[in-house]
Amino acid sequence: MDHHSKDGCDVFPVIVPAQNLKTINFFLVNHENGLSLIDAGLDNEACWNALQSQLKQNDLRLEDITEIILTHHHFDHVGLVNRIVSLHSIPVFASSLSIPRLKREPLFMENRVSFYEQLYQEMGCGELGDKQIHYLRKSIKKNKHQAIQTEITEIKNKQFLHFNVLDIPGHAPDHIAFWDEKRHWLFSGDLLLEHISSNAFIEPDGSGKRLFSLVQQRDSLMKCSSLHADIVFSGHGAMIEHPNDLIAKRLERIEDKAQRFLRLIQNGITTVNDLAEAYYKKTYYEQFPLVVSEVVSHLDYLEIQRKVNRDIVNGVWHYSLPSNIQA
Repeated sequence: MDHHSKDGCDVFPVIVPAQNLKTINFFLVNHENGLSLIDAGLDNEACWNALQSQLKQNDLRLEDITEIILTHHHFDHVGLVNRIVSLHSIPVFASSLSIPRLKREPLFMENRVSFYEQLYQEMGCGELGDKQIHYLRKSIKKNKHQAIQTEITEIKNKQFLHFNVLDIPGHAPDHIAFWDEKRHWLFSGDLLLEHISSNAFIEPDGSGKRLFSLVQQRDSLMKCSSLHADIVFSGHGAMIEHPNDLIAKRLERIEDKAQRFLRLIQNGITTVNDLAEAYYKKTYYEQFPLVVSEVVSHLDYLEIQRKVNRDIVNGVWHYSLPSNIQA
């Protein structure tokens, strides 16, 4: 497993094989102020054993970890938090936006389901949408046990330990990165993955309005590009050296996909449901929430650029090209 060392700081990546994502990565960072764990993998034996093994290989113990810091709330980044803290009581730090998600606060969870219920109805998703809402409601009860049990401390300052804290929403509203300016190391969670584009998931803001997640993702990628990092410690797959070429590719892909949706709209396909079906075919049925996120986020991106209009007809949004736009 790659061990990175520079100017008195060591990074010991914990890398666990995972099918679609290649790997689940989280990181032990040994620095002058202690031993930080950045993210915490999945709640399973593979991640637990990999963490134990990496600690042992480097003459470290669980008790040496001084804090857990989280890039975002997704379950494959926070899985071992409860287990670690139950054995070794240490502080857990995250964005303020992560806290209601990590605590699975009932009102927050209910409001989030209501947001998706309205979204799927307005996007013309019909039965597929109803099925997903039923699944989400069941999941609230089923996954209650995943709530983080310990207190979570909000990272308030832009300087934390020896890191600069960067807001990088898009993949998740609460996504933050940790930038080690001295060593030009970036711990960026899921913002940039070497082998696939990171999804910009559609989510509500605190008042239930839809966030423009792809616009945010694009801005976050550009923010990271301006850092000229030597290495990105990524949440999945390979570590990324000199990431700016890859960032440029990801930005190009956003434009390219947006153009494809424009062409479909020009051909008379006007609802998210129909666009999703035309573009993704059977994947739409297999990965419904992911595909809806992709389509809606790209249409929001186009709408902000005034390349599409939308009108509501019988409760469903229909998209069209303004007369001055050709796809």
